[in-house]
Amino acid sequence: MEYVKLGRSGLEVSRICLGCLSYGQTPASLKLWPWTLSEEQGRAFIKSALEKGINFFDTANTYAYGESEKVLGRALRDFSRRDDVVIATKVGLVNRPGPNGSGLSRKAIFDELDKSLRNLGTDYIDLYIMHRFDYSTPLEETLEALNDAVRAGKVRYIGASSTLAWQLMKAIGMQRANGWASFVSMQNLYNLIYREEDREMLPLCLSEGVAVTPWSPLARGRLTRPWSDEAATERGKSDKIGQDLFKKTRDLDKPLVDRLEQVATDLGRPMAQVALAWTLRNPAITAPVIGATKPQHLEDAVSAVDLKLSEADAARLDELYEPHPQSEAFAQRH
Repeated sequence: MEYVKLGRSGLEVSRICLGCLSYGQTPASLKLWPWTLSEEQGRAFIKSALEKGINFFDTANTYAYGESEKVLGRALRDFSRRDDVVIATKVGLVNRPGPNGSGLSRKAIFDELDKSLRNLGTDYIDLYIMHRFDYSTPLEETLEALNDAVRAGKVRYIGASSTLAWQLMKAIGMQRANGWASFVSMQNLYNLIYREEDREMLPLCLSEGVAVTPWSPLARGRLTRPWSDEAATERGKSDKIGQDLFKKTRDLDKPLVDRLEQVATDLGRPMAQVALAWTLRNPAITAPVIGATKPQHLEDAVSAVDLKLSEADAARLDELYEPHPQSEAFAQRH
């Protein structure tokens, strides 16, 4: 496993981050995510990730309504030392009905932060991420609250997720002007069939020293198998978020997936390895956030770190891309 700095911070993370959305079940969460794994099943993947050198783990307060955080926290306590791992969790999306059950107000941030600390069984979070931009709360209020969480010792670093480039730069400008803790990472949607972040976000992150930790780097599994098998998995059939993200671009995506299959066949590698290797070769990318519900998912992710694509193979993957409409991921509002 390779390790790199998280942006301009001194924090060292593995080139692969294990996302934990798939681990943890509650009766309510199973209605939304019927493909998630039980705690016992999820622990096996967390343990395997640690054994493969992965030290970077991502979850959120909304995943299985907090159960994912609990599963991750218990597994890391049993299989590792706290100082050896980097825990990221997120705040901002709807976690309960009613007033203050979502968003990035000062109240919401501190209430949810304390719950996440209890769920994870730790007294600090390494990377606390603003899950989405909150259009209903003054940005100054959000940024000052995040800064106060850092100053209180409850959070080591802060990051953002799925904002627009101007929103990220506006926030960084405010943070610098006020001497507040600044965002060190951006967790955005980026993969072989969605590259719109190449236009503004990735150059911005390179310029400002912000690490990029893309979510869904395998496009919800669409980059792991031939196009004819696109909806072959339980998640593919029931994941409404994935369906919303990619349903409008099928005609644009199919040629790219077919080309990926050709390149992978020529290299004698699984499609997932080639797709992740393509992502990792981008100098803006720090650590893709991958999900794992089968043993080969972790094997492919770790193997992709050592797979260096030639310029010719990368060009074959690049040449078919066509501009995509802005992802639904950036249209969410609180």
